[in-house]
Amino acid sequence: MSFGWSGGRRPKVQRMEADVLPRSGDAGTGAAHRSPEAFGLDFLALHPEEIEPAAVAAFPASLAERFHVVPVKRMGDRLVLAAAAPLDLETFDLLATLAGVPLDLVLAPPEAVEAALNRYYRRGAGSVAEVVADLDEGELLLFRGEEETTDLAAVESIANEAPIVRLVNLILLRAVEAGASDIHLEPFAEEIKVRYRIDGVLYEVEAPPKRLYPAVVSRLKLMAGMDITEKRLPQDGRIRLRLEERDLDLRVAVAPTLHGESVVLRILNRTSIFLPLEELGFSPAALAAFNRLIRLPHGMILVTGPTGSGKTTTLYAAISKLDLVGRKVITIEDPVEYELKGVNQMQVNPRVNFGFAQGVRTIVRHDPDVILVGEIRDRETAEVAVHAALTGHLVFATLHTNDAAGAFTRLLEMGVEEYLVAATVRAVLAQRLVRRLCPHCRFARRITEEERERLGWWSPGPTHLVYEGRGCRECRQIGYRGQIGIFELLVTSPAIEELVMARANTAVLREQAMREGMVTLRQDGLTKIAAGITSIGEVLRVTRD
Repeated sequence: MSFGWSGGRRPKVQRMEADVLPRSGDAGTGAAHRSPEAFGLDFLALHPEEIEPAAVAAFPASLAERFHVVPVKRMGDRLVLAAAAPLDLETFDLLATLAGVPLDLVLAPPEAVEAALNRYYRRGAGSVAEVVADLDEGELLLFRGEEETTDLAAVESIANEAPIVRLVNLILLRAVEAGASDIHLEPFAEEIKVRYRIDGVLYEVEAPPKRLYPAVVSRLKLMAGMDITEKRLPQDGRIRLRLEERDLDLRVAVAPTLHGESVVLRILNRTSIFLPLEELGFSPAALAAFNRLIRLPHGMILVTGPTGSGKTTTLYAAISKLDLVGRKVITIEDPVEYELKGVNQMQVNPRVNFGFAQGVRTIVRHDPDVILVGEIRDRETAEVAVHAALTGHLVFATLHTNDAAGAFTRLLEMGVEEYLVAATVRAVLAQRLVRRLCPHCRFARRITEEERERLGWWSPGPTHLVYEGRGCRECRQIGYRGQIGIFELLVTSPAIEELVMARANTAVLREQAMREGMVTLRQDGLTKIAAGITSIGEVLRVTRD
């Protein structure tokens, strides 16, 4: 039997996008009904005895899962892989590059490839296919169709069945192992999608069949203490559990959609939230300035950016720098995600009309030195926070604006008086998160003219080198590992105060701040590109001109 491409041909079939993690099992669709000879490939039944353990040990599990291939044997310096469906030329070349060895491809039955992946790469956790095989179809009839069940005991019984429990645990465990921050379970007309957000980017992974989805959602709602019979209204909850010697803390949000309930689980990682300021990505100058600002006796310091930009991490890091013995710190948050030692933390509760504004009013009566407001969302909260800063308190707060200068105009638009904004806001920190290049597979290349133009003819230095991630076992073939912040710190000056009093627009405030030395988000990102910390694509993804 000869392995490899017949006659030197590499057939082109359906394309598999290299920058998305494909769902296990998809590779066999569409090609399984054509003979191997039609693709110019040899066929292998892929019996267990045909797979060399040494070949399995030499091939990364992440590549096997990502491209749905199984290593079979070594032939000289080449490695033979079995696939359920052919890979197109571009994907095959990418796989060879990532593997770092010359490859030959053979076709094998989809079920044999899946069984081999389960046997050699998914031991312990198993796979969705294995879990589904253990389910009793008769027990799932309760969850079929659009009618709602009123048999609460029956629903709980099925949601607590071992296969459903195992399936949910598998989804959670794989997300934690991948370093995901969020898990998205989304129902559509014909399928279910499961996606993990890893370092700020969503990747699609193996999902359960649609007929099992109601049982999965019910299991998660039971774990989060929600009403499993309520499917018309959004619900929020929290899950704390120990899974394979891991303590997991999850915030759960369920919302009704056209085709069922959508679920988002935020994985609360205590190790990532408690980072010192020095490790967040501040430049030396910005770090020194921010350290001075957080020690002011009064005033307001705002942190701005979209959801998921690390604002809470920055604020917690700032508070940890304070003298918590000599100063009283009280927070009002929605929700309180992590407990801070030595800090009094309060949580908003809309059900009893206890929001941010009511929380700040309560805090002021408890003689605080420092107040943290989780988010300024409306005029009432803004005015209460500003008055607290004006009466001798140091107030930290977050605000949703695109840049630092936009925070001033946002407060004015909310209805806060100009003189109050000018007198209280001492600084605004805008931030974003970019992915760090994996240090194990990072490689250098010369910047292109197109990239120079997009970046304003910026050059990384005399070598003209920038960096990219190739993808390796350490970063799960993504090319990135972890995140780092890029920052824009605007310190209020007399000139800025005069512009605020005159209700100058964001562009004018921004120009003045830049004349005074403010480094923009894009400029801070360019510095990190030149240092080889991140890539051009990442900075362009999260910043604007």
